[in-house]
Amino acid sequence: MSVQSPLGATPQRGAFELQPSVLRDGAAGTGVRSRAGAIGLAGVLLCGLVIVVSAAGTTSFLPETVRPVPASLAGPFGSAAINIHVLGVLLVLGAMFGCYALVVHACEQLSARTVLTAIVALNAVLLLAPPLLSTDVFSYQIYARMGAPWLYGTNPYLHGPHAIALDPLYQYIGSKWVSTPTTYGPLFTALSYLLTPLSIAASAVAYKAIAVASSLGCVALIWRGARLRGVNPVRAAALFGLNPLVVMYGVGGGHNDLLMLFLVVAGVVATLELRERAGAGLIVLGAAVKLTGALLLPFAIARSWAQNEGRGRFDALAGAAVATVAAAGFSFALFGTGVLQLPGTIQTVQNEGDWHSIPGFISSRLGLGALGHVTGLVLALVFVAVLCLLVRRVAVGRLDWLDGAGWATAALLVTASSLLPWYVAWLLPLVALSRDRRLWKAAIIITGVVQGIQLLGYIPHGATFL
Repeated sequence: MSVQSPLGATPQRGAFELQPSVLRDGAAGTGVRSRAGAIGLAGVLLCGLVIVVSAAGTTSFLPETVRPVPASLAGPFGSAAINIHVLGVLLVLGAMFGCYALVVHACEQLSARTVLTAIVALNAVLLLAPPLLSTDVFSYQIYARMGAPWLYGTNPYLHGPHAIALDPLYQYIGSKWVSTPTTYGPLFTALSYLLTPLSIAASAVAYKAIAVASSLGCVALIWRGARLRGVNPVRAAALFGLNPLVVMYGVGGGHNDLLMLFLVVAGVVATLELRERAGAGLIVLGAAVKLTGALLLPFAIARSWAQNEGRGRFDALAGAAVATVAAAGFSFALFGTGVLQLPGTIQTVQNEGDWHSIPGFISSRLGLGALGHVTGLVLALVFVAVLCLLVRRVAVGRLDWLDGAGWATAALLVTASSLLPWYVAWLLPLVALSRDRRLWKAAIIITGVVQGIQLLGYIPHGATFL
């Protein structure tokens, strides 16, 4: 097996290949894996289609604020009124994860065209569904309407949607967010202003279209990065492009995490192509969409320090500095000093937590608020310590920078006070380009655990089962 491609390259030739029994066994094994991969791929596509067709009639697939879903948001299958009920939701999402894991395990036996076509089809069909499983797509719209000078001209970094409670969008906002200023980066907020002339339904489709384009853009960049890294590109693309949390939650909900990831992964590929200044600059732009994108930056800077000498050690730092100054100037010009409230708002939201995370579960489900708060602080300190250790190991050349960033992101997901299913998307591009088998296994496990937690949420009082 190739040293540079531990995740599924063709074995090197050797004497054992001359043994007929080995050839027969190898051919049989290849055939079994090929059939398993094809079955898994068909299963993922079928589950996705079932979800899209039944979403408008199945309450569990819809955000709470659009139950029942208005005809304008229901999509072309809205009139079908198909309800698969809670049991159907559990079965289809569980089967989708199982098929996904099977595809990732066996997809190197499938043709690249087959896998890529399936990824495009699965992502594109989500445009036919109503907004799925989250109200965030409506939050994007109302923050944009708040800030657009031709509408309300209210700074979205200083005020929550309650400031425009008479706007027709207000009824679609999740209760958690009505008094919360925007938690999104200035680049995304400015982009969202451009969509304010659209209707509520058209805006929802537009944000989902951005998510689809960003998701497929990430797949293309991952393919390019995998070739540069000597990693199997088919498996790398499947890991991200067919992941049910990315597709059903991220794309189906029109989340801006995918746009952030597109810019960050573009920065990764630029760095792999030895364009370190451009790479660091793109990562900063990703963070200007959503601050989580900044997590990769210290690893890019540490990589530049470890692999270059002289002035070259500062290439990534210089690129990041230029992009930061440009983004800051743009932000202050458009939003004034209000944008400085963004980190505090994010911290407040994180402190509120949710039951899906460890601190949130202790606080909300066990009723131990003080213990949950202390647990959150301890886990935050653990994450900072892990982050510093990993960055240091990259800087001294003892750890690959993408492996380090992958483990740091995994640690962030485990220790976060707020854990939503589409956050797993942050991890997957880094894993897809990693040569560390343990990180690949961790990504599948994290996907399965987060999906399992979500399934409990669909069962009445299901969280108490924990």
